[in-house]
Amino acid sequence: MSVKLRTKDTNTGRCSLYLDIYHDGQRELKFLKLYTVKKPKTEAEKIRNAEVKRLADKIRLNTETELTNSNYSKFGTKQTDISFLDYFAKLTKERRSSDGNYANWDSTYKVLKQYFGNRPKKLIDISEADLMAIRKFISEKYRTKANRPLSQNAASSYFNKVKAAMNAAFDEKMVDVKIASRVKGIMPEDTKREFLTEEEVIQLLKTPCSVPLLKNAFLFSVFSGLRWSDMINLKWADVQYTSDRTFIRYRQRKTRHTETVDLNKNAIAQLGQRMADDQKIFKGLRYSAWTNLKLSQWVMSAGIKKQISYHCSRHTYATLLLTKNIDIYTVSKLLGHRNLKTTAVYSRVIDQRKNDAVKVLDFDL
Repeated sequence: MSVKLRTKDTNTGRCSLYLDIYHDGQRELKFLKLYTVKKPKTEAEKIRNAEVKRLADKIRLNTETELTNSNYSKFGTKQTDISFLDYFAKLTKERRSSDGNYANWDSTYKVLKQYFGNRPKKLIDISEADLMAIRKFISEKYRTKANRPLSQNAASSYFNKVKAAMNAAFDEKMVDVKIASRVKGIMPEDTKREFLTEEEVIQLLKTPCSVPLLKNAFLFSVFSGLRWSDMINLKWADVQYTSDRTFIRYRQRKTRHTETVDLNKNAIAQLGQRMADDQKIFKGLRYSAWTNLKLSQWVMSAGIKKQISYHCSRHTYATLLLTKNIDIYTVSKLLGHRNLKTTAVYSRVIDQRKNDAVKVLDFDL
């Protein structure tokens, strides 16, 4: 939204003042029927021009305020009537296009519904004390269906969504103060990122899987670093060639950024026979408890005693590259990370392996 004061020359030597208004995707020109002398010569004309411009600017400010207030009429109610929970539901709905992000927002919304119960609170009435009370509920009092508290990382993620909602409300001028920045978040824990060694990957290559498509998909991600959400939507049109390389161009579902990833021969070997451009490469594979069970059974049959989920394929890709002395900046780019700090967690895994290696010499003399 923008309201700008502009002038237009007339054929009488005067300038007509008008508002150039852009709101809700529409542009409107509103002429104020106020005029200034284009080239003032006398002191009186100069004073008159200044008075007219002050009046026009006042009208501009009033118009901008009116349009801003109209934005508060979300959900067909006045801004003062919007509950925090309804506003959070709106933000959640807007994130439906991003599977993982939407799921986190939706889960947070369900926690907030339990917190507020039959005690809805208006968005403009949310205070720092309210945010601290919500934080305490999420981290200490909330229980899952299995009657367990949330993990530290889940609690951290959920409360971050609450703070993000308050920041969004401030940005939309629905609240006057950015209170979320005054309330500390919930510190996440360092999670163990399980991955496979080169020897274990080779063992999986040699071991049959009761669902061959799952084996191909998992190993493709091991050798390309793709997330499940990107791999499952990959189409043959995304696989492209030049004279000396094979690569994929795709849009990450998590970040919505377009990425280009070169494929090595081991990744290419998992693709199988090329089909029509509009066909999914791993067509028919679904994420489910049954898929996870088959993955675990395959890993166990290969003699690997680790709790391996599909996302471990991406961890494996990153750690193997770092183990092969590929610099962290390059690894970050290959993973599609926008922040090098996100990739740094993998380097800590490599450091731990170095520490473990040194300890083999801790024998008694």
